[in-house]
Amino acid sequence: MTLAETIQQATRNHLERDNGLLFGQCVTAVGWVGGTVPEMTEEEGIVELSMADVAGAGVTVGAALMGRRPIYVIRYQGFMWYNAAPILNYAAKSKDLWNVPCPLFVRSIAMEGQIGPVASASHHGMVMRMPGIPVMAPMTPAEWLEGWRWFLEHDDPIYMSEHRRGFPIDYEMEDEISGPADITLIAISAARLNALEAIEQLSREGIRCHLVHAVWLKPFLLKDSIRDSLDQTGLGLVIDSDFEVAAAGRSIAYEVMHETGHPVHALGLEDRSAGFATRHDNGTPSAEQIVRSVRHTIGQQKPPEPTLN
Repeated sequence: MTLAETIQQATRNHLERDNGLLFGQCVTAVGWVGGTVPEMTEEEGIVELSMADVAGAGVTVGAALMGRRPIYVIRYQGFMWYNAAPILNYAAKSKDLWNVPCPLFVRSIAMEGQIGPVASASHHGMVMRMPGIPVMAPMTPAEWLEGWRWFLEHDDPIYMSEHRRGFPIDYEMEDEISGPADITLIAISAARLNALEAIEQLSREGIRCHLVHAVWLKPFLLKDSIRDSLDQTGLGLVIDSDFEVAAAGRSIAYEVMHETGHPVHALGLEDRSAGFATRHDNGTPSAEQIVRSVRHTIGQQKPPEPTLN
């Protein structure tokens, strides 16, 4: 099954068996949000929200407080800025402040490419700042189901930073840390796909890379594979589909660097707004951008060439 089919099946089971609900805008429109939403009716648990972007999250949080364990689909992750107040300032804090659980499953879907400055990109970094809500960035069926099981076993909200490029994936992505390497790449979201392409390009230049897939962003899971790889390479680069400045990549790089004692750098979206024309896009670092960043990062670590007097 693809990731989209996995999400759709889990959603159908939740609505049919668990008295669950799914909220979102245009979730029953053409495509049913990329094939992840089952073709069900309002009587069966699909709730179409109005196009008032600042209101939908409040409705969904209310359903969570009433014990319905809703799924909330944010069809463009950039719209999380409109949805942040009810989710981050209420749902995430409800249990800590008032001992009132607010189990809410937020599916925030990243998309990029000619969709402008508001809707585009991933924004899991903004959610990571708030206590009370874990953050995942799954790209495969098993990864998504891990987050779903966590939600069913806990009474807290969880933020799933999905990416549309993951919906067709029907396989799992294993860490690649065998053999000697020059650098450890820790990749997040769609950057994982671009990193694989970059690694092939770099290998042809004689630069060898390890690749570790980061899924749990908060709490960040510092896997043994990260420690083992960095102990071999002595140098790391976190690559993310979110912005680079003040976001997840740099935060994780900082944490990994202090835990392992090895220098770790970060690469993410450029610090500028995306436009609608292709030439003005600002998306996940491309394979070519990753290649340039790896060359630069490795070059910084090499001692200078001796000069001849």
